[in-house]
Amino acid sequence: MVALQTKTTTCAAATPFPLRRSPTPFTSNVSFQQKPPRFVVSAVVKKSPKRLKYSVPRLPKEDGLLYIEVDPEGSDTWKLDSAVELLKSGAVGVIPTDTVYAMVCDMNNHDAIERLRRLKEVEASKPFSILCRSLHDIDTYTTGFPRGNSNGLSDYFRAVKHCVPGPYTFILTASKALPKQCVKYGPAIPKYASRKSLGVRIPDDVVCQAVLEKMGAPLISTSVRSPQENQWIIDPVLIADTYGPEGLNFVIDAGVRLANPSTVVDMLQIPPTIIRQGKGPKQPWMADPNDAVEEKDQEG
Repeated sequence: MVALQTKTTTCAAATPFPLRRSPTPFTSNVSFQQKPPRFVVSAVVKKSPKRLKYSVPRLPKEDGLLYIEVDPEGSDTWKLDSAVELLKSGAVGVIPTDTVYAMVCDMNNHDAIERLRRLKEVEASKPFSILCRSLHDIDTYTTGFPRGNSNGLSDYFRAVKHCVPGPYTFILTASKALPKQCVKYGPAIPKYASRKSLGVRIPDDVVCQAVLEKMGAPLISTSVRSPQENQWIIDPVLIADTYGPEGLNFVIDAGVRLANPSTVVDMLQIPPTIIRQGKGPKQPWMADPNDAVEEKDQEG
């Protein structure tokens, strides 16, 4: 409690104090500062005409696209926290990989998988791939790589270990641990279909791996293509312009990529067979059907 003291003085003859009007208008020394924005990650918000049907944390606008620019070398992975929060809430976003950009969502969220299929216009019968953190994830959601035995079967697991992380997608038999919602599409389908195979990837990209580590689980993934030209979109700005109005929730920009996808290897065949040659070079233990075609052409 503060006490105020006053002192009264009297003067016999007070000298009049002349009042002068100031030539300049009254100015205040009080400054008003705006409160800092609630969203602290450096990002660009792009408007989208479609509204999200669920609430997502820290999204600047309910109908906005979160655009986050990061260092491709991974020096500012703290910026990824907002995108990871969105993924955990059912968002669909785009992240970089060691090949082209990937559209991803939480593999345990049925609604997110539905939205991902609609965004990419993926048929229900077409399987997705999953982006994994390590071989442990692959062992969890698949029956694993073929192992060697006494009958002369090669131990492909050891060979694969030299290719991961890297630009390869391996087709393996799915295990029962794969969430059922990964295969259900559309309310018209009464039951979940059983998936026999699954594509798995361990990307060699620090930003992608940081997202996976923060998620604590693999992500459903599909490469980003242009709906009209059916070509990979390698510029994240064009990805935002193309899929933002369709309801995409966020884009993580780690620079422009090369239009060179992963090499897809079917591990269900013996020997493992390349079904799409991409960035990953052919290994000696991989079979390439094109080689057989070339040999026939030379014989003819």
